[in-house]
Amino acid sequence: MDTVKDVLGRWGRKVAEATRKAEDLAGNTWQHLKTSPSFAEAAMGRIAQGTKVLAEGGYEKIFRQTFETVVIPLHQLKAIIPSTSRVNPSEKYIQVSSVDSHEFWFMGFLNYESAVKCLQEALQQHSLQSV
Repeated sequence: MDTVKDVLGRWGRKVAEATRKAEDLAGNTWQHLKTSPSFAEAAMGRIAQGTKVLAEGGYEKIFRQTFETVVIPLHQLKAIIPSTSRVNPSEKYIQVSSVDSHEFWFMGFLNYESAVKCLQEALQQHSLQSV
């Protein structure tokens, strides 16, 4: 009986984690659609993005290309700060602050957690290289 309880407990935790991830993705997708000028534009953007992902070799590669030093030079980054709206917790932002006290706010990511992780890793790698 204990073995059955353990198996069901592990399965329940896996289902709960999968449910949380699905809810996050759905929330991120809805937020992305809400911030677009129209549903049709958002849908066309997703189709174009999917095509680009296939052609370029994955989301992470595109993300790193987009946020290379063309956008904000890595040597100018001071901090990556994940943030959530107090009024609407489903609205998530990424605050990027620079060494010269400028702040940049990004929102509308379909995969918010991956975006935060990639930005934080880029900052950390650059910090290690400059030491």
